[in-house]
Amino acid sequence: MNMAFTDDQLERYSRHLILKEIGVRGQKKLLAAKVLVIGAGGLGSPCAMYLAAAGVGTIGIVDDDVVDLSNLQRQIMHGTADVGTPKVESARETIHNMNPDVDVRAYHMRVEASNIAQLIADYDLVIDAADNFSTKFLINDACVLAGKPYIYGGALRFEGQLMDYVPGCGPCYRCIFRDMPAAGEVPSCKEAGVLGAVVGVIGSMQAVEAVKLILGLGEPLVARLLTVDALSMRVRAVPLPEREADCPVCGDHPTITTLDPANYIQPACEI
Repeated sequence: MNMAFTDDQLERYSRHLILKEIGVRGQKKLLAAKVLVIGAGGLGSPCAMYLAAAGVGTIGIVDDDVVDLSNLQRQIMHGTADVGTPKVESARETIHNMNPDVDVRAYHMRVEASNIAQLIADYDLVIDAADNFSTKFLINDACVLAGKPYIYGGALRFEGQLMDYVPGCGPCYRCIFRDMPAAGEVPSCKEAGVLGAVVGVIGSMQAVEAVKLILGLGEPLVARLLTVDALSMRVRAVPLPEREADCPVCGDHPTITTLDPANYIQPACEI
C-alpha cells in the first residue's frame, strides 16, 4: 500500500480522504480490493456503480443476459442504446466512463455449480445481486464452503432486504431460509412487479455494506436482516439467531460439502 495518489485521484476521492474513518489508508484499501458482483440487473447496477465511484480497484461482474427494454425501469447501468448488448459489456462501459481507475472484469456466463468456485476464488468479497433463488442458494453455499464473505440482497414490489455473511460470524442464508422455495411458490418481479427505486436502495445499501466490510468500519449486517418497506417507509434491522447447528452447509455436521448441480435447478425470476 505504498502507492502514491495522482492529482486526479486526490480530487476524485477527496470526500473520502477527509473522512477520518477512511482517509488515505482506507482509500488505498478500497483501491486494492477485489469485489465480484453476481448479477448486472436491478441490484447489481447501483451496487457496482457505487463501488466503482468509491474506487474499489477490481470489480468482477457476472451475468449471462442481454439488455432488454423492460430492464431500463430499474437497471440503471444500462441505457436505451444498450438494448440487445450483453449486460456485462454495458456495465463495463458505464463503469469505465465513471472511473477509469477500476479494472472491470466481465464474465458473460451463467453462474452454475460447475463454475462458481473458480469465479469467486480471486475475489475478497462477493455481492449476491442474483435474480433467482437457485443462484442465491448456490452463492451462499459456495461462499460458505470457500470461506468467502458475501452480501445478500433481494427486492419485490415495494419491499427489499439484505444481510451480510462473514465466515465464523453469525448465520448464513441457508440458516435463515433453509430450503429453496418450489418453482412458482414466490412470484417473480415479472409477475408481481417491483418499484425500481426500491431495488436501487437495496443495491446501494449492498455497496455501503461492502465498503464497511472492506475497511472494517461500523457494524456490518451480520446476524441481522435489514428490511425496507417503501410504502410505510419503515426500515428495520431484525436480529437473527446465531448460526444454526443443524444448518446443512455451515452447521456442525454439514451435509452439503460439494456443489451438486441437481440441488440448484429452478427457473429464473427477474430483478
